[in-house]
Amino acid sequence: MARDPRYDILFEPVKIGPVTAKNRFFQVPHCNGMGHSHPHAHAAMRGMKAEGGWAVVSTEECEIHPSSDVSPYIEARLWDDHDIPHNALMCEAVHKHGSLAAIELSHNGPASSNFYSREVPIGPVHQMTRYYPFQARAMDREDIRTYRRWHREAAVRARKAGFDIVYVYAGHDLSLPIHFLQRWRNTRTDEYGGPLENRIRLFREVIEETKEAVGDTCGVVVRFAVDEMMGPDGITSDGEARDIVAMLAELPDLWDVNVSDWKYDSQTSRFKEEGYQESFVKFVKTLTTKPVVGVGRFTSPDTMVSQIKRGVLDMIGAARPSIADPFLPKKIEEGRFEDIRECIGCNICITGDNTITPMRCTQNPTMGEEWRKGWHPEIIPARTSQDRILVVGAGPAGLEASRALGARGYEVHLAEATTDLGGRVTRESKLPGLAAWGRVRDYRMQQIEKMPHVTIYRDSLLTAENVLEFGFERVVLATGATWRRDGFGRSHHKPILGLSAAQVFTPDDLMAERMPSTGPVVVYDTEDFYMAGVLAEKLRKAGLETIFVTPSDVASAWTSNTLEVGHINKRLRAVGVKVITHHDVVAAAADHVEISCGYSGETRQVAAKALVLVTSRLPNEALYLDLVAAPEKLKDAGIKAVTRIGDCLAPGFIAHAVYHGHRYARELDAPPAGEVPFKRHLPMVTVP
Repeated sequence: MARDPRYDILFEPVKIGPVTAKNRFFQVPHCNGMGHSHPHAHAAMRGMKAEGGWAVVSTEECEIHPSSDVSPYIEARLWDDHDIPHNALMCEAVHKHGSLAAIELSHNGPASSNFYSREVPIGPVHQMTRYYPFQARAMDREDIRTYRRWHREAAVRARKAGFDIVYVYAGHDLSLPIHFLQRWRNTRTDEYGGPLENRIRLFREVIEETKEAVGDTCGVVVRFAVDEMMGPDGITSDGEARDIVAMLAELPDLWDVNVSDWKYDSQTSRFKEEGYQESFVKFVKTLTTKPVVGVGRFTSPDTMVSQIKRGVLDMIGAARPSIADPFLPKKIEEGRFEDIRECIGCNICITGDNTITPMRCTQNPTMGEEWRKGWHPEIIPARTSQDRILVVGAGPAGLEASRALGARGYEVHLAEATTDLGGRVTRESKLPGLAAWGRVRDYRMQQIEKMPHVTIYRDSLLTAENVLEFGFERVVLATGATWRRDGFGRSHHKPILGLSAAQVFTPDDLMAERMPSTGPVVVYDTEDFYMAGVLAEKLRKAGLETIFVTPSDVASAWTSNTLEVGHINKRLRAVGVKVITHHDVVAAAADHVEISCGYSGETRQVAAKALVLVTSRLPNEALYLDLVAAPEKLKDAGIKAVTRIGDCLAPGFIAHAVYHGHRYARELDAPPAGEVPFKRHLPMVTVP
C-alpha cells in the first residue's frame, strides 16, 4: 500500500552534523537488561529496530570508565579497547539496514555503584551516592581534567566501533554533566560551581571536546533533562533549563530533550497520556536552529505529524513504542496502520533493567528473543502439518496463539465462553487508568479478522465431551485463572480465619461490578503489583471508605520495577485511601478485620464491612484435568496433544500469557529444542 501523503513529512531526511538520518524516527537510548553481558542479543535487538525503519538506533547509557560502573545493572560498556568488538556488533546490525548507530556515553558519578570495579565513586562534591549507603568523593581540578579525557577517549573508541552519533548525556540525575549543573548537588565554590555560568562549564567543555575528537565524522548529540520535576530546587523548564539551552544552543548537532528522573520520563499510561512531555520541551526549538528530538510514548502517526508541523520537535523519539513494535516506521510508511502493535504503556519492558534480566514486552513477545531464539516480530515459519487446532479461551494467551498460528497458516478454531473477547485484558482495561491495555486485545483481533482460516466462536462454553466430539488434532487451553477467595497467597498458606462471617470480594467481583454496598472496605494485598491499587482507587471513586493493608513497606511494592510505586502511593493518598503497611490480615468478622504487625506481632482491629482479597489466583484447569484423565478417549478422538498456556498453566503477567501463546504457536511441529531452548552468552575459558 502506498504511503498516505499526510505522513510524508515523517520520512524526510534530517541532517545531524556530518551524518544524515533517512527519516524522522529516532530510537532514543533505553535500557534493556542485555548490554555488555549479552552483546549478540543486544545487537540483534537493535538491528531489528533498524530493519523496522528507525533512522537512528541508540544504545542505552554506556559506561566510559571503571569508576562509572553501575553493577549489578547491565548497561553498555566502553572502558577500553577490549569493549570495542562488543559494541561493533550493534553498529554492524544497525548499518545493515541503512540506519545510524548512536551511543550514549555516560559517567554516572555519584549514581555509580562501582561494586564490580571497586573504584571510589566521584562527584562534584563530597556526597552520598544516589542509591547506596556510601559516599562519592569530591572531584578536584585534576579529576575533572581526567574525566574529560575519559569521555574524549570513549568517543574515539565509539567511532572505531562504528558509531555514527555520540551522545553527551546530561539527564535523569545519572551523569556528571547534569550533576555539575544541579544547584542541589553542586555546591562548589570554584570555577565549576556557584552561578550557572560556572556550573555549565563542564557540560560545555565535554561537548566541545567530543566535537573536536569525533565531530568531523560523527554527529554529537546532547541529551538534556529540561525539568527535574523538583520545583524551584531543581532545573525547571521555565527556569534554568531555558538559560542552559540558550547558552549552548548551536553547540551540539542535535538536542535530545526530556524530563527527569526516569520515573517521570517513562510514566505509564495509567498516569500520563501520549505526548505528555510537550509542555516541558516545546521551548527548546525557539532557542536553537539545531534539530530537536523528544519522547512521549508516541504511537499515533497523526500525533507525530502534529509535533513536527507545530514546531515542537524535528524528530520523533521513542523507546517503549519501538520495543512494542520495531517496525512502527515501516508500517506507517506502507500505510499498514492496523498492523501497528501500539505500546500500552505498562512498563513491563523497564522491569528487565530493574531485575537485571533481558527485557520483555507485553505487546511484542519476540522482544529479547531475536538472537537467542531467532524470533522475528514480523516473520514466522509456515506450518509444517495439516493439523487443525482448537484454542479454548480468547484472553491474551488464546488470542496470541490463534493469531500466530493463523500467521503460520494453520486452521484455527477459537472458542470463547463469553460474548466478549480479551479475557482478563478486557476486564482489567476497564479499571482506572488501564484503558490503553485494551490494545493487547485490539491488535490481535484486527489481525485475526484478516485470516479466513481462523474462526471465532463466542458464547461457547465447552465441556470435555464437546472437545472430544470435535476431533481436532491439537487442543490448546487458554482458560485463564480465578482470584482466590480464601486469602491463600504469599502471607497465608491456609484460609484466613473467619471469612465465612465476612463479606468477601475478589478482583473478579469488582471487575464484574459486584461491589460492596457500604464501607469501610479493606483491600488486602499480598500480590504487590498493580491490581490492589487500582481496585482501591475504584472503590474510592464509588464513594466507599477504603483501607489498603499490605505486609510490604509500601503499597504495590513490586511496581518499583515499573517506576510506578511513587505515583501509585501518591494517588492512593490523594483520593483518600488509608494505607497501612507491614501488616497482614489474620482474621475477619462481619464488622472488622484483625491485622498483625509484621515486625512486632502486635494485633489490632480495623473496622470493615467488606474485605477485598488480592492474594493469588488459581488456574481454570478443570477442562484440562477432565481431558487428560481419559487418554484413551483422546486417542480415539484423534487428539494428539492437549496443552495449557497462559494463566491456565500458571497465573502471571499479561506479558507472560502473550508470550506463552506465541511460544506455543512458534514451537508447534518444530523439532525439539532441548532442555535449554535458546542460545546463551557463555564466557570463554582458556588454560593459563
